[in-house]
Amino acid sequence: MKRLLLINGPNLNMLGKREPDKYGRHTLQDVVRLVKDTAWEQGYEVEAYQSNHEGDLVDQIQRAEGGAAGIIINPAAYTHSSIAMRDAVSAISIPVIEIHISNVHSREEFRHHSMLAPVCAGQIVGFGIDGYRLATLGLIKKIEDEGRNDS
Repeated sequence: MKRLLLINGPNLNMLGKREPDKYGRHTLQDVVRLVKDTAWEQGYEVEAYQSNHEGDLVDQIQRAEGGAAGIIINPAAYTHSSIAMRDAVSAISIPVIEIHISNVHSREEFRHHSMLAPVCAGQIVGFGIDGYRLATLGLIKKIEDEGRNDS
């Protein structure tokens, strides 16, 4: 079975408690379950990881090369500042989808720029946790389309 890596960045462990008006009442466990169920229906398994530490997230991105078919990542606050995460995504050959629960483009100005978006296969924002389902399906389609093009 093919494997996907789900990476969630800082403060996403606080989902359900942190600013529910922006992020809803679903927990990180709800997100992980949604991604795993969606992927499983398509013949994929998911390894989930969350950290509040930038270097740990970079390590996970690098480790995914050769061990996962693709990555779904919510870099959270590091979206707007992490050149290290951008460089890690650039250095791997598997597709990466960036996801955000809220519409970052309708929020504070500093949230409008993503360091990672230019090196990701796609970005999904503003659909609540359902965006993770969309990211999962989009990533799988990208992986399978690329697999057909390699044949």
